[in-house]
Amino acid sequence: MAGLVATAWTSAGDTSPMRVPATSPVPIGERVAAVAAAGFVGLGLIADDLAAIRASIGFAGLRGLIADAGLTHVEIELLERWWIPRGESGHTYDVRDLLFEAADVLAPTFIKIGSDLGPRTTHPESLIAPLRELADQAAGHGTRVAIEVMPFSIISSVPMGAEIVTAADHPAVGLLIDAWHVFRADASLEELRNSLTPEMIFGVELDDAAAEVVGNLFEDTLNHRLLCGDGSFDLRGLVALLRDKGFDGPWGIEILSASFRTLPVAHALKLAAASTPAVL
Repeated sequence: MAGLVATAWTSAGDTSPMRVPATSPVPIGERVAAVAAAGFVGLGLIADDLAAIRASIGFAGLRGLIADAGLTHVEIELLERWWIPRGESGHTYDVRDLLFEAADVLAPTFIKIGSDLGPRTTHPESLIAPLRELADQAAGHGTRVAIEVMPFSIISSVPMGAEIVTAADHPAVGLLIDAWHVFRADASLEELRNSLTPEMIFGVELDDAAAEVVGNLFEDTLNHRLLCGDGSFDLRGLVALLRDKGFDGPWGIEILSASFRTLPVAHALKLAAASTPAVL
């Protein structure tokens, strides 16, 4: 097994994607040390964290902290609406430029990209050319892009994401498979088996949730995820399928919940790490 990654929200402490900015209140040195002490091999960081780090210790300083802690895996996020041209309404080139600047120094395994909130797109073909352009840019910065599909977004399921990755046909484009987004989209493991190919699986995130959605999907994903094994998801089945496809880590752990984020970060990270052996 190739170890565990503390994805961005798992080590962020008392913040959430709904805060603007969503920067972690935990000093980055303390955060990196806690990730390492809990036994993870790497960590993730969001764009708001990276902006704060750039303004303080700089990306070279962060790279030094990560190396000194013995961490070997870095991933950064999240780029949305990447198909909108620079300067047009809703474009996200400020985030894109920041993530690529960080990538030049931190050498992340991938940059996580999303899409946009809304109903499933009826024109996925319109995304292919801008996705290839983004992938070319990522490769130029020594990294790749991993699409995270979300059931409340225009790229709503893993099979749909796999079709887009296949159409893009670019070695720097793949998928980020998040258990919550898999099971809350009501995707069967057989559907995943039929749609995924080994080379398109760039990363995996494990988490759990109750059998029934709490509130709407967006509220459920932000505030009600559970530690691995504490909920209803067939995580062992998902892990077995992904191993059959050739993926065996590092496994990201992404716990987003109102209760989890209020815990001391060092304790929260240890709980997250301890929840995974029975699943893996």
